Amino acid sequence: MRTSKLWFAVWCLLLVAACGRQPAKFNGTDLTGAEWGRDFSLQDPEGRTRTLKDFRGKLVMMFFGYLNCPDVCPTTLARAVEVRKKLGADGQRVQVIFVTVDPARDTASLVGQYTRAFDPDFLGLRGSEEQTRETAKEFKVFYEKVPSGSSYTVNHSAISYVFDTQGRLRLALRHTQSADEVAADLRSLLNQS
Repeated sequence: MRTSKLWFAVWCLLLVAACGRQPAKFNGTDLTGAEWGRDFSLQDPEGRTRTLKDFRGKLVMMFFGYLNCPDVCPTTLARAVEVRKKLGADGQRVQVIFVTVDPARDTASLVGQYTRAFDPDFLGLRGSEEQTRETAKEFKVFYEKVPSGSSYTVNHSAISYVFDTQGRLRLALRHTQSADEVAADLRSLLNQS
C-alpha cells in the first residue's frame, strides 16, 4: 500500500513538472511556425547564388537595409558584432546576412566591402530590382525610395530575422533591442539545436 502511494506521489510530481514546462520565452518576437520568410535566392559579392540551405547548421541573423543608411543599418550590424562576441565560441555558429534594398546603387563589390568592414564573416547579398521586391515581399519587409535633393534615401523596415539551425524562421528582432537581449535569444535557440 505504501509503495503504491509513493509511486502515485512521484507520478503526480512528474505530471506537475511536465505541465509546468513553458515554451522558450524570447526578448524578440517569436515567429515559430510562420508561413512566410521561408527562403531567398540572392547573389553574394562573388556572384554565387545563395539560399537559406547554404547555412544549415548555423543560426542566420538577416537584416534588410542599404549602404547609404545613416543610422539603423550600421548600428544593427555593429550590434551583431557585439552579439557574436557575447556568444563567445558559439558566435561562430551565427551567420549574419545583410540584404540590400537598394541594388541600383549597392553593387556586389560595395555590399561585400561594407559587410566585411563590420566582420569578415558577415555576408552581403543583393539581387535585381525584381528579386529584391520578391524577397522583401516574402519577408514582409517594407522599403521605398524617397527623393532627397538630386538623389534619394530609402525608408525601410528595421527588423532582423533569425532562423534556427534547420533553416526555420524563428524570431523577429527589433532595432531597439540590446545586444544582451539578442544574445540571450540566440543562446536559447542554439541550446534547442
